[in-house]
Amino acid sequence: MTEIIDPKIKSKSQWSLVGKDPYALQLDEIDLSHPGIWQANEYLPFLKRLRDEDPVHYCRESAVGPYWSVMKYKDIMHVDTSPQLFSSEPTIGIVDTLEEFTFPAFISMDPPKHDEQRRVVQGVVAPANLKNLESVIRQRAGGILDSLPIGEEFDWVNSVSIELTTQMLATLFDFPFEDRHKLTHWSDVATAIPGNGVIESQEQRWEAMEECLAYFTGLWNERINKEPGNDLISMLAHGKATKNMPPMEYLGNIILLIVGGNDTTRNSISGGVLALSQNPDQYQKLREDASLIPNMVSEIIRWQTPLAYMRRTAIQDTDLGGKAIKVGDKVIMWYASGNLDEEVIDRPGEFLIDRANARHHLSFGFGLHRCMGNRLAEMQLRIVWEEIMKRFHQVEVVGEPERIYSSFVKGYSKLPVVLHPLS
Repeated sequence: MTEIIDPKIKSKSQWSLVGKDPYALQLDEIDLSHPGIWQANEYLPFLKRLRDEDPVHYCRESAVGPYWSVMKYKDIMHVDTSPQLFSSEPTIGIVDTLEEFTFPAFISMDPPKHDEQRRVVQGVVAPANLKNLESVIRQRAGGILDSLPIGEEFDWVNSVSIELTTQMLATLFDFPFEDRHKLTHWSDVATAIPGNGVIESQEQRWEAMEECLAYFTGLWNERINKEPGNDLISMLAHGKATKNMPPMEYLGNIILLIVGGNDTTRNSISGGVLALSQNPDQYQKLREDASLIPNMVSEIIRWQTPLAYMRRTAIQDTDLGGKAIKVGDKVIMWYASGNLDEEVIDRPGEFLIDRANARHHLSFGFGLHRCMGNRLAEMQLRIVWEEIMKRFHQVEVVGEPERIYSSFVKGYSKLPVVLHPLS
């Protein structure tokens, strides 16, 4: 699950494209894997050039080795829905997993094992359970929003996005509420690139992962001796396909569920605030018609695309967009590009809260690996915006957001805002 990149690789490295004109480079010089252009918010013209000129693009040399970039919506759909050609094993990250940091998880497994393990935890986001969670989410969202200062600058990421998603994760795991911020820490550590503020080394990552495993092993031992419950740990402990998992596989699935429930939703909560701040006409449209919120949620998720890509590995020689893909090749589906494909999405560069067919996006993936918690994510975002609109005229962004140093997690570490009350 982790995106492991050499800590020596910084934005000033030989691989960085920060500050470079994508149209002044040779096509084979474009490398989307380096986090610099993503953190600097300079990635869009690189995506567009490849989409227009080389939509199945081979990067021969990069810090993470050679790989194919798949840029267009329909090609991404083909890869995502063809597990007989493109495997999720050994990893969904662009970096080949290092043996000492291997955490197997069902997202990086193929059928039948993937299907068996996913089925064990699917019930936590079943419609009946989501209905029960709605009032809990609304109560917590309201409590968080009511605690915020009016007219004073604060960090939306830390105060709202992280807090709400962390509380939700604690509920899904039935995790001790007073320790819930450990979940956020472990999520950040699992996806962080060493040397960029979260961790300084792979050893530091491993220490945190060992702490995570020890804590969750204690919870497993408690739940295995009780009647099966509706929380994720109980489901894993009692599930036929998961109850005999080795420790590293248990850890891998825990990290998958933490990151899947944390990074994506929290970055969409922040991304929505930024999108509306940058598009005041759409904010006014929302004020005039709050019934647009469910549709707006889908547009936020498309516009943000909280995970920029997913990787597959070719298990057969095949043709993709006229290019010859060989067995063993890394194939990267750039969801962040497919969600901007003009051939499929009308005016994709615009943020439109009343967009027709707004759910027609790639952010949740497709096929057997489609995001398990997509309905929960949509529900959290819907409720947050319903509660925001009851309380505030505007959540105003008052400074540049700080973005995460990653080409995988497309998100924010800080978003300074000021709240304006309803008049």
